[in-house]
Amino acid sequence: MDDNPENAPEPVASLDHLTGGDEGVQTSLHGETLDVYLRANRRVHIAPARSGSEGGQEIARLHLAAGSYEIEARGDHQIWINKKSVSAHVLRSGDVIEFGNNGPMSRFCLCADEEKPRKVVSEILSEAIAYLRTSRQPIFTRVCRALMSVFRRFAGQTTVLFRLGVIAAITSLGLLVYQQYQINAMLQSDLARERANIEKFAESLAQAREQALTPDDLNTLRDRIDETLTENTGRLEVLEKSRKASARAIAAAAPSVMFLQGSYAFKETSTGRFLRYLAGPDGRTLADARGNPRLTLEGEGPIAEKRYTGTGFVLARGGRIVTNRHVALPWESDANLTAFGGRGLQPEFTRFVAYMPGRVEALPVELVRASDDADVAVLKFTGTSPEVAGLELSSVELTSGDNVIVMGYPTGLRAMLAQAGKSFVMKIREAGETNFWKVAERLSENSFIQPLASQGIVAKVTAATIVYDADTAKGGSGGPVMDSNGMVVGVNAAILPEYGGSNIGVPLEKLQQLLDLVDAGKTASSD
Repeated sequence: MDDNPENAPEPVASLDHLTGGDEGVQTSLHGETLDVYLRANRRVHIAPARSGSEGGQEIARLHLAAGSYEIEARGDHQIWINKKSVSAHVLRSGDVIEFGNNGPMSRFCLCADEEKPRKVVSEILSEAIAYLRTSRQPIFTRVCRALMSVFRRFAGQTTVLFRLGVIAAITSLGLLVYQQYQINAMLQSDLARERANIEKFAESLAQAREQALTPDDLNTLRDRIDETLTENTGRLEVLEKSRKASARAIAAAAPSVMFLQGSYAFKETSTGRFLRYLAGPDGRTLADARGNPRLTLEGEGPIAEKRYTGTGFVLARGGRIVTNRHVALPWESDANLTAFGGRGLQPEFTRFVAYMPGRVEALPVELVRASDDADVAVLKFTGTSPEVAGLELSSVELTSGDNVIVMGYPTGLRAMLAQAGKSFVMKIREAGETNFWKVAERLSENSFIQPLASQGIVAKVTAATIVYDADTAKGGSGGPVMDSNGMVVGVNAAILPEYGGSNIGVPLEKLQQLLDLVDAGKTASSD
């Protein structure tokens, strides 16, 4: 075995320059003795011994030694190997060399074959980590230099396939960020629409408050009640006499025509929380700049309820209650509220009751089914059904020119208060019982809940509507339209003041179709 180092095979070695002017460059080492020069621009130059400095100063010398290279410092220059100052050192693969005080740094690489080593991502990262570990620069400087070196070497020394992969990854990340931005924009838009819907609901509640009874309203009613009552009584007498309305039919039907009173609110489906009024520390409801009540899903303020009244009537044989769809599902007729359904808020009754003439107690009711193509619905009592004769359906086809009687509770509580008289109005005002529900309770206790009746002539009959001129108003929706014998020929539905006071009702055929569905057990309402 030949122990002479001069006859030993030349190792395949290189210096990977980590910093300085040659940063990112790899220099192969060939020859038994090599001189290392440091040029003015901090570039490392390696040349065979005694071949000339080529403008640099000799800082170290490399000698073949035991299958590697030994490095020795030259002159007064210092060499650091892995952060340790040395005068001579046999290099091992991976050693980091710093040439001179704050000089450039290089990593020694010893390869197993004669092919020039090919850089992969892991090696680039490994060299950056080696620099971070061995550099004597401040940590911030080391990190910045290491990151810049990694980016430059990724861009200049990696394969084309790797670069394309990085570009594809960055592009995918950009598309993902853009998609997330679009999703966030959609969510912001949905939130804006949600806020707009809540503001519309608040405006609707403000309008409902304006229509609610106040002590001032009761004072006005007191001052005008004699005149109004006389006027209404006279008008009804003239109509009944001039049109020969059947007093017996009206009296017989009245116990079956009920006053409906309801309130609903919006509930968050995910949490079950109701939309509430935002209350201040003193418990008073807060309003926005436009005077509308502020609403929130948080806090313990009162539930934001929308209240309304309507009419219904009981049918003979079965005790089913008939009214309008827009009375049974009141939120559908409010254009400001229909958008709530897709925003996580769903309407829900907070109270829905019926008052029967001659009965004191309020009877809870609920929806059985609403028609999908007509403004008519069927309700039922949720408790014990009261004993009432109910109204019969007519078997005679209605035609233009026929007389009809419409019964109901037009204008709701106001009309009944007008009929109750001044003393009753003053009594509930002095007792402070002007609440929406309390007024109805007091009217019922004093037998003032009685339907109004008016007579008219049928102008037109179609498959979808009946048009007639019998007087009615808001609150009378859902009342029965009867012939002079007290038989039901339709359901009062809407007021058309723009057509000379004409009103419309739902034909008996549409009601019968809905009743057939209910009789068949199809009680799922379209809502």
